[in-house]
Amino acid sequence: MIRQAITLAGLLGLSAVLAGCGTTTTERAATAGLFGAATGAAIGSLSANAGAGALIGAGAGLLGGYLFDQHQKGNID
Repeated sequence: MIRQAITLAGLLGLSAVLAGCGTTTTERAATAGLFGAATGAAIGSLSANAGAGALIGAGAGLLGGYLFDQHQKGNID
């Protein structure tokens, strides 16, 4: 359980970093979501559940990309 929480936190952090790859909210969220899905699938394959890892990663990436975009626009401190 702790390992999964650390992995998810790391994935969310990486997604936020890569969310800057775009200029619009949609581009940033999509970039981070795709990266999150790929990373989640890779991590999930280590625990024999790549599909769930990809879904969790995509969700974390989309959220991270959106939050990063809103922060860049000054909507979130």
